[in-house]
Amino acid sequence: MATTKTIKNSILAAVITLGATASVNASPAAMTIAGKANPPIGHYEFCQTYRDECRPNGGDAGPSILTEKAWKTILRVNYDVNSSIQPMTDQEIYGVEERWAYPRTVGDCEDFVLLKRKLLMKEGFSASQLLITVVLQPNGEGHAVLTVRTDHGDFVLDNMRNKVLLWSDTEYTYLKRQSAADPGRWVKLQDGRAVAVGSVSN
Repeated sequence: MATTKTIKNSILAAVITLGATASVNASPAAMTIAGKANPPIGHYEFCQTYRDECRPNGGDAGPSILTEKAWKTILRVNYDVNSSIQPMTDQEIYGVEERWAYPRTVGDCEDFVLLKRKLLMKEGFSASQLLITVVLQPNGEGHAVLTVRTDHGDFVLDNMRNKVLLWSDTEYTYLKRQSAADPGRWVKLQDGRAVAVGSVSN
């Protein structure tokens, strides 16, 4: 009879075969929370329109189990959204600096994240496993990605690449993300630092 360790190693092998960079020795595999944070202005305004999506969801369901089926679903959703939505800034689309919305044909990074999150929830992932995350690019510009919490670490879905990577394998500095316990609240990530990212007080 296969042991839990053997099963997990088999799943990990399947993940690596599918192109992930996950490793049992990856450190740290999961992001570290360093306290409360203010939500981005765009998310605060989004929650005024989509209140049901920002209400407490029954607590933290814990990381998702990264089966081969779950991994294929993550890869498919990331690719499908990246290939079907054309990147455009909010200024180009709406004539405003910041607006978070579900995209139809065009959108900026936050819009990609919102759509991926929605589609993965339809596939059975919990809201507490799909967290909107604000990062800093090497060039100093802010960016948003979707963090998928799994038992093999926190993976990042990014509109700038189709490959899904562990957060620690990306070039970003991680600033803050949604709380796993309450999608309307945000938490600070340990490797974040004070930058000019618009936010509002709770």
